[in-house]
Amino acid sequence: MIDREKLSTEELIRFLDEKDSIKIEELLTTAYNIKVKNIGSKVYLRGLIELSNICSKNCLYCGLRHANSNVVRYELSQEQVLDAAMFAWKANYGSLVLQAGERRGSSYTKQITRLVRKIKALSNGELGITLSLGEQSKEVFQEWFDAGAHRYLLRIESSNPDLYSKIHPQDAHHSWERRVKALLDLKEVGYQTGTGVMIGLPYQSSLDLAKDLLFMKEIGIHMVGMGPYLTHSETPLSKIVHKNQGLELTLKMVALLRILMPKINIAATTAMQVIDPEGREKAVLSGANVIMPNMTISQVRKDYQIYENKPGIEDDAAISKSKLEENLKNRGIEIGWSEWGDSKAF
Repeated sequence: MIDREKLSTEELIRFLDEKDSIKIEELLTTAYNIKVKNIGSKVYLRGLIELSNICSKNCLYCGLRHANSNVVRYELSQEQVLDAAMFAWKANYGSLVLQAGERRGSSYTKQITRLVRKIKALSNGELGITLSLGEQSKEVFQEWFDAGAHRYLLRIESSNPDLYSKIHPQDAHHSWERRVKALLDLKEVGYQTGTGVMIGLPYQSSLDLAKDLLFMKEIGIHMVGMGPYLTHSETPLSKIVHKNQGLELTLKMVALLRILMPKINIAATTAMQVIDPEGREKAVLSGANVIMPNMTISQVRKDYQIYENKPGIEDDAAISKSKLEENLKNRGIEIGWSEWGDSKAF
Protein backbone atom coordinates (compact mmCIF):
# COMPACT_ATOMS: atom_id res chain seq x y z
CA MET A 1 0.00 0.00 0.00
CA ILE A 2 1.33 3.44 -0.96
CA ASP A 3 1.34 5.92 1.94
CA ARG A 4 0.63 9.37 0.50
CA GLU A 5 2.15 11.04 3.56
CA LYS A 6 5.48 9.42 2.69
CA LEU A 7 5.44 10.31 -1.00
CA SER A 8 8.57 12.44 -1.05
CA THR A 9 10.03 14.06 -4.14
CA GLU A 10 12.41 11.11 -4.47
CA GLU A 11 9.58 8.57 -4.19
CA LEU A 12 7.51 10.41 -6.80
CA ILE A 13 10.47 10.44 -9.20
CA ARG A 14 10.91 6.70 -8.66
CA PHE A 15 7.29 6.06 -9.65
CA LEU A 16 7.50 8.43 -12.63
CA ASP A 17 10.62 6.66 -13.91
CA GLU A 18 9.28 3.15 -13.28
CA LYS A 19 9.52 0.86 -16.33
CA ASP A 20 8.19 -2.39 -14.87
CA SER A 21 4.70 -2.86 -16.38
CA ILE A 22 3.48 -4.89 -13.41
CA LYS A 23 4.50 -2.19 -10.92
CA ILE A 24 2.96 0.50 -13.12
CA GLU A 25 -0.32 -1.42 -13.24
CA GLU A 26 -0.24 -1.76 -9.46
CA LEU A 27 0.18 2.01 -9.16
CA LEU A 28 -2.76 2.73 -11.47
CA THR A 29 -5.00 0.18 -9.73
CA THR A 30 -4.11 1.60 -6.31
CA ALA A 31 -5.06 5.09 -7.48
CA TYR A 32 -8.37 3.86 -8.90
CA ASN A 33 -9.24 2.12 -5.64
CA ILE A 34 -8.39 5.27 -3.67
CA LYS A 35 -10.71 7.24 -5.96
CA VAL A 36 -13.59 4.81 -5.48
CA LYS A 37 -13.10 4.81 -1.70
CA ASN A 38 -13.00 8.60 -1.38
CA ILE A 39 -15.29 9.97 -4.09
CA GLY A 40 -16.98 6.99 -5.75
CA SER A 41 -16.65 5.46 -9.20
CA LYS A 42 -18.83 7.87 -11.24
CA VAL A 43 -17.53 10.08 -13.99
CA TYR A 44 -18.93 13.62 -14.20
CA LEU A 45 -19.41 15.30 -17.57
CA ARG A 46 -18.66 18.95 -18.31
CA GLY A 47 -19.92 20.03 -21.72
CA LEU A 48 -17.07 22.06 -23.26
CA ILE A 49 -17.95 25.20 -25.23
CA GLU A 50 -14.99 26.87 -26.94
CA LEU A 51 -16.28 30.45 -27.08
CA SER A 52 -13.47 31.97 -29.12
CA ASN A 53 -9.94 31.31 -30.37
CA ILE A 54 -8.94 34.96 -30.17
CA CYS A 55 -5.96 35.23 -27.81
CA SER A 56 -3.75 38.08 -26.66
CA LYS A 57 -0.90 35.81 -25.57
CA ASN A 58 2.00 34.24 -27.45
CA CYS A 59 2.73 31.05 -25.52
CA LEU A 60 5.43 29.16 -27.41
CA TYR A 61 3.55 25.84 -27.46
CA CYS A 62 0.01 26.93 -28.38
CA GLY A 63 -1.57 26.94 -31.82
CA LEU A 64 -3.90 29.76 -30.79
CA ARG A 65 -1.00 32.10 -30.02
CA HIS A 66 -1.57 35.71 -31.13
CA ALA A 67 1.32 35.62 -33.62
CA ASN A 68 -0.08 32.64 -35.53
CA SER A 69 -1.53 34.36 -38.60
CA ASN A 70 -2.67 31.06 -40.12
CA VAL A 71 -5.50 30.63 -37.62
CA VAL A 72 -9.00 31.57 -38.77
CA ARG A 73 -10.21 33.54 -35.76
CA TYR A 74 -13.79 33.22 -34.56
CA GLU A 75 -16.09 34.18 -31.73
CA LEU A 76 -19.37 32.38 -31.09
CA SER A 77 -22.49 34.49 -30.88
CA GLN A 78 -24.49 34.59 -27.67
CA GLU A 79 -27.20 32.53 -29.39
CA GLN A 80 -24.72 29.83 -30.44
CA VAL A 81 -23.40 29.54 -26.89
CA LEU A 82 -26.88 29.40 -25.39
CA ASP A 83 -27.96 26.76 -27.94
CA ALA A 84 -24.98 24.60 -26.90
CA ALA A 85 -25.82 25.16 -23.24
CA MET A 86 -29.44 24.15 -23.87
CA PHE A 87 -28.26 20.97 -25.62
CA ALA A 88 -26.04 20.09 -22.65
CA TRP A 89 -28.85 20.74 -20.16
CA LYS A 90 -31.38 18.66 -22.09
CA ALA A 91 -28.79 15.90 -22.49
CA ASN A 92 -28.61 15.73 -18.67
CA TYR A 93 -25.07 17.05 -18.39
CA GLY A 94 -24.54 18.48 -14.94
CA SER A 95 -22.10 21.21 -15.93
CA LEU A 96 -20.54 23.31 -18.66
CA VAL A 97 -17.02 24.60 -19.24
CA LEU A 98 -16.72 27.94 -21.04
CA GLN A 99 -13.23 28.12 -22.55
CA ALA A 100 -11.50 30.65 -24.80
CA GLY A 101 -8.19 32.23 -25.65
CA GLU A 102 -6.93 34.70 -23.06
CA ARG A 103 -8.40 38.20 -23.31
CA ARG A 104 -9.08 41.09 -20.98
CA GLY A 105 -11.15 44.25 -21.15
CA SER A 106 -14.38 45.63 -19.74
CA SER A 107 -16.58 44.82 -22.75
CA TYR A 108 -15.31 41.22 -22.80
CA THR A 109 -15.86 40.93 -19.04
CA LYS A 110 -19.45 42.10 -19.36
CA GLN A 111 -20.04 39.74 -22.28
CA ILE A 112 -19.01 36.74 -20.16
CA THR A 113 -21.05 38.00 -17.21
CA ARG A 114 -24.18 38.15 -19.38
CA LEU A 115 -23.55 34.67 -20.77
CA VAL A 116 -23.10 33.13 -17.34
CA ARG A 117 -26.31 34.73 -16.07
CA LYS A 118 -28.30 33.62 -19.12
CA ILE A 119 -27.01 30.03 -18.88
CA LYS A 120 -28.05 29.91 -15.23
CA ALA A 121 -31.47 31.31 -16.17
CA LEU A 122 -32.17 28.98 -19.10
CA SER A 123 -31.28 25.91 -17.01
CA ASN A 124 -33.21 27.05 -13.94
CA GLY A 125 -29.89 27.17 -12.11
CA GLU A 126 -29.31 23.47 -12.75
CA LEU A 127 -26.18 23.70 -14.94
CA GLY A 128 -22.94 24.16 -13.03
CA ILE A 129 -20.51 26.53 -14.77
CA THR A 130 -16.74 26.21 -14.96
CA LEU A 131 -14.75 29.02 -16.59
CA SER A 132 -11.37 28.63 -18.28
CA LEU A 133 -10.72 32.14 -19.53
CA GLY A 134 -7.18 32.87 -18.43
CA GLU A 135 -5.67 35.39 -16.08
CA GLN A 136 -7.99 38.18 -14.99
CA SER A 137 -8.04 40.69 -12.17
CA LYS A 138 -9.49 39.63 -8.85
CA GLU A 139 -12.38 42.03 -9.47
CA VAL A 140 -13.26 40.27 -12.73
CA PHE A 141 -13.05 36.86 -11.08
CA GLN A 142 -15.45 38.19 -8.43
CA GLU A 143 -17.90 39.56 -11.03
CA TRP A 144 -18.08 36.24 -12.84
CA PHE A 145 -18.45 34.36 -9.54
CA ASP A 146 -21.30 36.64 -8.51
CA ALA A 147 -22.95 36.02 -11.90
CA GLY A 148 -23.07 32.28 -11.18
CA ALA A 149 -19.79 30.61 -12.18
CA HIS A 150 -18.44 28.48 -9.36
CA ARG A 151 -15.41 26.65 -10.78
CA TYR A 152 -12.39 28.08 -12.60
CA LEU A 153 -9.56 26.27 -14.38
CA LEU A 154 -6.26 28.12 -14.85
CA ARG A 155 -3.39 25.84 -15.78
CA ILE A 156 0.03 26.76 -14.43
CA GLU A 157 1.60 24.55 -17.19
CA SER A 158 4.74 24.19 -15.05
CA SER A 159 5.38 24.93 -11.38
CA ASN A 160 9.07 25.52 -12.21
CA PRO A 161 9.56 29.23 -13.02
CA ASP A 162 12.63 28.46 -15.14
CA LEU A 163 10.79 25.91 -17.25
CA TYR A 164 7.80 28.27 -17.47
CA SER A 165 10.12 30.91 -18.92
CA LYS A 166 11.33 28.46 -21.58
CA ILE A 167 7.82 27.82 -22.91
CA HIS A 168 6.61 31.43 -22.79
CA PRO A 169 7.99 34.65 -24.33
CA GLN A 170 10.00 36.89 -22.02
CA ASP A 171 7.63 39.86 -21.97
CA ALA A 172 5.16 41.63 -19.70
CA HIS A 173 2.27 39.42 -20.83
CA HIS A 174 3.75 36.15 -19.54
CA SER A 175 4.58 36.03 -15.85
CA TRP A 176 4.80 32.90 -13.70
CA GLU A 177 4.32 35.00 -10.57
CA ARG A 178 1.14 36.58 -11.94
CA ARG A 179 -0.17 33.13 -12.87
CA VAL A 180 0.29 31.90 -9.32
CA LYS A 181 -1.29 35.07 -7.90
CA ALA A 182 -4.34 34.54 -10.13
CA LEU A 183 -4.74 31.02 -8.70
CA LEU A 184 -4.60 32.37 -5.17
CA ASP A 185 -7.08 35.13 -6.09
CA LEU A 186 -9.50 32.51 -7.41
CA LYS A 187 -9.34 30.61 -4.14
CA GLU A 188 -9.92 33.80 -2.15
CA VAL A 189 -12.98 34.73 -4.23
CA GLY A 190 -14.45 31.33 -3.46
CA TYR A 191 -14.13 29.32 -6.66
CA GLN A 192 -13.46 25.64 -6.77
CA THR A 193 -10.04 26.31 -8.23
CA GLY A 194 -8.33 24.16 -10.82
CA THR A 195 -4.93 24.09 -12.42
CA GLY A 196 -2.77 21.66 -14.37
CA VAL A 197 0.49 21.04 -16.18
CA MET A 198 1.74 19.73 -19.51
CA ILE A 199 3.48 16.39 -19.27
CA GLY A 200 6.47 15.56 -21.44
CA LEU A 201 7.56 19.08 -22.37
CA PRO A 202 10.97 19.79 -23.89
CA TYR A 203 13.45 20.65 -21.10
CA GLN A 204 11.18 18.94 -18.51
CA SER A 205 12.58 16.38 -16.05
CA SER A 206 10.99 13.84 -13.71
CA LEU A 207 12.01 16.21 -10.90
CA ASP A 208 9.92 18.96 -12.50
CA LEU A 209 6.90 16.67 -12.66
CA ALA A 210 7.33 15.51 -9.08
CA LYS A 211 7.47 19.12 -7.95
CA ASP A 212 4.38 19.88 -10.05
CA LEU A 213 2.46 17.28 -8.05
CA LEU A 214 3.69 18.66 -4.73
CA PHE A 215 2.94 22.24 -5.85
CA MET A 216 -0.69 21.34 -6.51
CA LYS A 217 -0.95 19.66 -3.13
CA GLU A 218 0.75 22.55 -1.34
CA ILE A 219 -1.56 25.27 -2.66
CA GLY A 220 -4.59 23.08 -2.00
CA ILE A 221 -6.08 22.92 -5.47
CA HIS A 222 -9.62 21.50 -5.85
CA MET A 223 -9.46 20.19 -9.41
CA VAL A 224 -6.83 19.43 -12.03
CA GLY A 225 -6.74 19.17 -15.81
CA MET A 226 -3.40 17.96 -17.10
CA GLY A 227 -2.35 16.06 -20.17
CA PRO A 228 0.48 15.14 -22.50
CA TYR A 229 2.37 17.87 -24.32
CA LEU A 230 1.40 17.77 -28.01
CA THR A 231 2.96 19.94 -30.68
CA HIS A 232 1.46 22.40 -33.14
CA SER A 233 3.54 23.04 -36.25
CA GLU A 234 2.83 26.79 -36.17
CA THR A 235 4.63 27.28 -32.85
CA PRO A 236 8.27 27.96 -31.90
CA LEU A 237 8.38 25.00 -29.49
CA SER A 238 7.50 22.58 -32.28
CA LYS A 239 10.90 23.27 -33.89
CA ILE A 240 12.67 21.57 -30.99
CA VAL A 241 13.43 17.91 -31.67
CA HIS A 242 11.49 16.08 -29.01
CA LYS A 243 10.44 12.50 -28.30
CA ASN A 244 6.79 12.05 -27.39
CA GLN A 245 6.45 10.45 -23.95
CA GLY A 246 3.29 8.50 -24.80
CA LEU A 247 0.29 8.08 -22.52
CA GLU A 248 1.96 6.09 -19.75
CA LEU A 249 3.66 9.06 -18.09
CA THR A 250 0.38 11.00 -18.03
CA LEU A 251 -1.42 8.04 -16.44
CA LYS A 252 1.31 7.87 -13.77
CA MET A 253 0.82 11.59 -13.05
CA VAL A 254 -2.96 11.12 -12.75
CA ALA A 255 -2.48 8.15 -10.42
CA LEU A 256 0.10 9.84 -8.21
CA LEU A 257 -2.00 12.98 -7.90
CA ARG A 258 -5.02 10.90 -6.93
CA ILE A 259 -2.94 9.21 -4.21
CA LEU A 260 -1.62 12.57 -2.98
CA MET A 261 -5.01 14.31 -3.13
CA PRO A 262 -7.74 11.64 -2.78
CA LYS A 263 -10.78 13.95 -2.90
CA ILE A 264 -10.03 16.37 -5.73
CA ASN A 265 -11.55 16.28 -9.21
CA ILE A 266 -9.14 15.13 -11.93
CA ALA A 267 -10.05 15.48 -15.60
CA ALA A 268 -9.33 12.89 -18.26
CA THR A 269 -8.34 15.42 -20.92
CA THR A 270 -8.95 15.31 -24.67
CA ALA A 271 -5.20 15.39 -25.38
CA MET A 272 -4.98 11.84 -24.02
CA GLN A 273 -7.23 10.73 -26.90
CA VAL A 274 -4.70 11.94 -29.47
CA ILE A 275 -2.11 9.47 -28.18
CA ASP A 276 -4.57 6.65 -27.54
CA PRO A 277 -8.21 6.52 -28.74
CA GLU A 278 -9.13 5.11 -25.30
CA GLY A 279 -6.84 7.49 -23.42
CA ARG A 280 -9.60 9.21 -21.46
CA GLU A 281 -11.13 5.91 -20.38
CA LYS A 282 -7.71 4.64 -19.28
CA ALA A 283 -7.24 7.82 -17.24
CA VAL A 284 -10.59 7.24 -15.51
CA LEU A 285 -9.38 3.76 -14.54
CA SER A 286 -6.19 5.37 -13.19
CA GLY A 287 -7.92 7.86 -10.90
CA ALA A 288 -9.56 10.57 -13.06
CA ASN A 289 -13.26 11.33 -12.56
CA VAL A 290 -14.20 14.15 -14.97
CA ILE A 291 -14.53 14.20 -18.77
CA MET A 292 -15.23 17.26 -20.92
CA PRO A 293 -17.02 16.26 -24.15
CA ASN A 294 -17.03 18.98 -26.78
CA MET A 295 -20.28 20.92 -27.26
CA THR A 296 -18.79 23.49 -29.67
CA ILE A 297 -20.53 23.75 -33.05
CA SER A 298 -18.71 21.62 -35.63
CA GLN A 299 -18.19 24.56 -38.04
CA VAL A 300 -15.48 26.11 -35.84
CA ARG A 301 -14.01 23.13 -33.99
CA LYS A 302 -11.15 22.85 -36.51
CA ASP A 303 -10.12 26.42 -35.64
CA TYR A 304 -9.69 25.76 -31.90
CA GLN A 305 -6.52 23.67 -31.95
CA ILE A 306 -4.01 24.34 -29.20
CA TYR A 307 -2.26 21.22 -30.57
CA GLU A 308 -2.74 19.43 -33.88
CA ASN A 309 -4.70 16.24 -34.63
CA LYS A 310 -7.38 17.09 -32.09
CA PRO A 311 -10.00 14.30 -32.16
CA GLY A 312 -13.65 14.80 -33.05
CA ILE A 313 -13.31 18.10 -34.93
CA GLU A 314 -15.82 16.96 -37.57
CA ASP A 315 -18.37 15.79 -34.98
CA ASP A 316 -21.34 17.73 -33.68
CA ALA A 317 -22.36 17.74 -30.02
CA ALA A 318 -24.75 14.79 -30.41
CA ILE A 319 -22.10 12.59 -32.04
CA SER A 320 -19.53 13.55 -29.38
CA LYS A 321 -22.05 12.60 -26.71
CA SER A 322 -22.98 9.23 -28.19
CA LYS A 323 -19.37 8.21 -28.85
CA LEU A 324 -18.36 9.03 -25.29
CA GLU A 325 -21.32 7.22 -23.77
CA GLU A 326 -20.55 4.10 -25.79
CA ASN A 327 -16.87 4.13 -24.84
CA LEU A 328 -17.64 4.53 -21.14
CA LYS A 329 -20.34 1.85 -21.26
CA ASN A 330 -17.89 -0.59 -22.87
CA ARG A 331 -15.53 -0.01 -19.93
CA GLY A 332 -18.26 -0.36 -17.32
CA ILE A 333 -17.87 3.26 -16.21
CA GLU A 334 -20.96 4.94 -14.71
CA ILE A 335 -21.86 8.53 -15.63
CA GLY A 336 -23.20 10.95 -13.02
CA TRP A 337 -26.04 12.34 -15.11
CA SER A 338 -27.42 15.78 -14.12
CA GLU A 339 -24.91 16.00 -11.24
CA TRP A 340 -22.50 18.86 -10.70
CA GLY A 341 -19.91 16.50 -9.31
CA ASP A 342 -18.31 19.21 -7.17
CA SER A 343 -14.86 18.56 -5.76
CA LYS A 344 -15.09 16.90 -2.37
CA ALA A 345 -11.81 18.63 -1.54
CA PHE A 346 -13.56 22.01 -1.68
